[in-house]
Amino acid sequence: MDPFDKTARETVSSIDWTSATARIRDLSPEDRRRIRTAGRVAGQVTGALAGLTALSAGLLMRQAADARRVIPMAEAPPPRGDGIYGAKFGGKPINLVILGDSTAAGYGVHRTRETPGALFATGISRRLRRPVRLHRLAVVGSISAGLPYQVDAALEYAPDVAVILIGGNDVTHASGFPAAVSHLADTVRRLRAAGCRVVVGTCPDIGAIKSIKPPLRWLARRWSRQLAAAQTVAVVEAGGRTVSIGNLLGPMFEADPVRMFGSDRFHPSAEGYARAAAVMMPTVMAALGEDDRSAVPAGEGVRTLPEAADEAVRAPGTEVSPTRVGGRERGPAGRWAQLRRHPWFGESRHWFAARTPTIPAGTPADGAVGYTPEDHQVG
Repeated sequence: MDPFDKTARETVSSIDWTSATARIRDLSPEDRRRIRTAGRVAGQVTGALAGLTALSAGLLMRQAADARRVIPMAEAPPPRGDGIYGAKFGGKPINLVILGDSTAAGYGVHRTRETPGALFATGISRRLRRPVRLHRLAVVGSISAGLPYQVDAALEYAPDVAVILIGGNDVTHASGFPAAVSHLADTVRRLRAAGCRVVVGTCPDIGAIKSIKPPLRWLARRWSRQLAAAQTVAVVEAGGRTVSIGNLLGPMFEADPVRMFGSDRFHPSAEGYARAAAVMMPTVMAALGEDDRSAVPAGEGVRTLPEAADEAVRAPGTEVSPTRVGGRERGPAGRWAQLRRHPWFGESRHWFAARTPTIPAGTPADGAVGYTPEDHQVG
């Protein structure tokens, strides 16, 4: 017999039913009326809650189906952009790999120079005055479970730095978040073991997509933030750095959707990709050892890793990286992490020791991702 069933039977058999019946008989007619009324109300409330739950579940299922129809399927892959950028500088190229989903691949743009890979390669090349060899391995529609195959291919190129953008499809496909985070952590560990620096743009805020309606939009926003926080902890524990994407571009997308969204009204436009790349570029350069930012005063922006992940999710554009306190990587509450908030889009930011960078004369307006056709050499 099931132990829970046995316990229930023993409990029932131990009740003094004669005494209970006597107490009921002693109730006044008014008390009995109140009990009957309370029973009817309780039954009505229970039925209403059950109906509301069923209605809500049905609504969410319909909205999820509608969202999958709204979110476009890949009609044509974006330009790959593989090749050498900044060949004019000479020297040994820096090997850059781009992993992740449609956002990493640049779905929705039609020219090589508009893809994230080309933007990062151009920015790195111009700042370091060295050639950069780009390998775009991101796959349109990929979820985190597809990362192991991408990293298998990436390791063949002996990468020096990897940029990963992943998570949006894990939310829209409702894939298991623990498994998604595990795949990402394994990817970072494998790349770090090969001597590759890793920067991850965490899950964007799917709830910012206007074609997804409430209440599914509210749930999508919550799920996006939960996944982004978990990604941050996993990546930093594995030795990488993260930049929170969240609704980083949300205000601009709302103000000028025609300009910031691509033709599918789901993926960013060329300008949207350029702005996102510009936000991540300082972290990519810091990972490569070229950090021109001011030193962070001791203790400023330092949190335990879970606290840092939570703050980063609530402040899009925030970098989270591992750090030491008193020469130690970990404290009583776990690993230490450093937060930095970067100036972006011409705004003055001073959180987490950020400062306005000095932009050399002649640098394109965005300061990080300017591209000209001569930057790119296929090969």
